[in-house]
Parts: sequence; structure tokens; C-alpha cells
Amino acid sequence: MFKLSLRNIFKRLVIATWLLASTCAVADWPEVLAEARGDTVYFYGWGGSDAVNRYLRWVDGELNRHYGVRLKHVKVADIAEAVQRLQLDAAAGRANNGAIDLLWINGENFHVLKRAKLLRADVLAALPNSALLLNDKLPLSSDFGVAVDGLEVPWGIGQFNIMARTNSFADSAINAEQLLAFARQNPGQLSYPKPPDFIGTTFLKSLLAELSEQDPRLYQPATDNAAEQLLPLLWHYLDALHPLLSEQGKVFAQSSAQQLQWLADAKLSVAFSFNPQELSSKMSSGHLPDNLQQHYFSLGAITNSHYLAVPRNASHPAAAKVAINFLLSEAAQARKADTAYWGDPPVIDLPQAGTLLPAATELHASWQSLLEQHWLQRYQR
Repeated sequence: MFKLSLRNIFKRLVIATWLLASTCAVADWPEVLAEARGDTVYFYGWGGSDAVNRYLRWVDGELNRHYGVRLKHVKVADIAEAVQRLQLDAAAGRANNGAIDLLWINGENFHVLKRAKLLRADVLAALPNSALLLNDKLPLSSDFGVAVDGLEVPWGIGQFNIMARTNSFADSAINAEQLLAFARQNPGQLSYPKPPDFIGTTFLKSLLAELSEQDPRLYQPATDNAAEQLLPLLWHYLDALHPLLSEQGKVFAQSSAQQLQWLADAKLSVAFSFNPQELSSKMSSGHLPDNLQQHYFSLGAITNSHYLAVPRNASHPAAAKVAINFLLSEAAQARKADTAYWGDPPVIDLPQAGTLLPAATELHASWQSLLEQHWLQRYQR
């Protein structure tokens, strides 16, 4: 016999209520499939990964074969480009026939669209495969400190982790002081992507969380007072670290992909990732050498989910729902989780999926833009 905490009881009640409310919507699924047939879903998402792009081409083939739906991956360097397009559509009064049917988003981009009420709220309840989601095992109901409220559907899990040459660190879990000690002993062998690259910014967030002992204000909307008190902890640390970095901290990788290439070319001994399976995937494919080990910050790996959402003015909302439902299927999630293809951790229960790292809570999204702005002002004058 075991006792459930009040929090777990409440969570299970919420899930049960949602499942009951969604029964009617799922019953309409044959109508959604019929409406979607013959349509093309214009999916705006990051296009900077060959593995992701190949995976989405496979998804396109499967959707076409099983449902008569095509998926057109519109590759963007930053999903903020798509967010701006939706804002312009709204300002121009284009309430229908939008160019974007499906978005790959999270964090501040989601917050912007939620505030502007530019996302459809009826998607999750309409998906038969939503019952497969790990509702009570993963932090899927909140995105960078803001409730999802059914406006986006979880697709995969990200965790900030460290890739380092074997024996660079004694333990899997390391702290900021150990990282600084490594840089002192190995000058020029460490760097990080230039913010606002997501990996670079998450590195800053990880440091700030540890240096402030996970100050509760980091998980709430940022205030001027909190920034004035907490940011100097990070600047003091970076002022000591930067002269020890590659190029003395004057030149940073422009992207996480470039940072990983520097690691592969032995220009660096340490690099960072937001996919806990990326190291094994890239070592298996030969894109990284096999003399690397995975580490994470001792307070835990910052963890969040990335999501899919349908704009309110999407031209093909039914086809977008069919695409999302397939992306949540066991077949699609298993292939995505397989390091031979992408290696992105699943949001459904898959016995063959890898074990996640000890998790740390993601900071509130408002800290992301604040950190990027202040970092650029201080270190890129």
C-alpha cells in the first residue's frame, strides 16, 4: 500500500477530467481524416539539422501513404521568423488562409503567441494519440513557466548536457567551479555558442541557476530588482572564464552546429548540447569521435519539452491535426528517439528509449531575452 500526495491526486484528477472532456472530440476523428485528405501541411520549423530534416522527409512519406496528407517542411533558422509573420497577419486582419499550418515552438515564442491569442486551442483534445502522452511523468503542462492550456502539443524532450573528452572530469555531475578549473588547466579548449543561440543562452541560464543556488525569482517573471541582484553573480564568473576560452572569449561559435564541429575537429575539448542522446547518436554516425563522455551540471540538467502548435489562421487545420497525431504515434516517436535517425527523447512511454538525465527546472522565459540582451551589451560591444 502507498499514499498519494495531494499534488499527485490533483494531477490525476485533472488528467481524468481532460480525458473525459476530450472523448467527444476524438469521436469526430474520422471527419478530421476525411477533411485532411489531399491537403499539404506547411510546417515551419528549425532546419539546421540534417537528422531532423531527414526525419521530417520520412514523416512526409508516411503521412502521404497512410492519410493522403503531405508535409512541407519550411526551414527557418529561428522560429521567431514565423512568429513575426503571424503577428503581421494579425495586424493586417488576415484571420484565415494563413501560410503557416503547423509550428515547432516553445519558450518565449510560445508566450508571445499565447498573449496575442494567435494559436488554436482545440488541438490536443482532438488527437486520439494524446492518450499516450506521459502526462504525470514529464513537465509537459508548463512551457518556460507559463501554462500550456492546450495551445501546444508536446513533441520531444530537451536536456542541457556537456560533452567532454574522456577524463576531463572525474564525475558525471560537475559544477561551475569545476568547469572554471578545467578552463584554467586547459586554456583555449572550452567555449560556448554565442547567444542568442539557444544552447549558448541555456549555458548562461545553467550557470546563473547554480551560482544563485536556484533563486526562486529565476522561475518567475524577471524584474529589474531581481536582475540587479542576480546577474552580477553570472558576470563575475564569466569575467573570470572568458579569457580562458577559445580565442580568449573574443570569438564565439555562431551556432551549436559550429560548436560541435569545433569539438569534432579537436579545436575544443568541451561542448554543449540540449539533446541528451546527441552524443551517442553523433558518435555512432562518426560525426564525433568516440573519446567523449557526457556530463551535466550538479544541480541537474535544465529540462523542457518542445512543442507543436497550429495557428488560428492556418489554412489546413485538419491536416495539421493529422500530422501532429502521427508525430505522437509509437512508430513516429520510436523512430525519432532512435539515435540512428534523430535521437530526440520521446514524450510517450517507449521501453527502448534512453534514460533521461537528472532534471532541473527551466527558468521563466522572461529571463532568456534579458540574459541575451545584457550579455550582448557586456561582451559584444
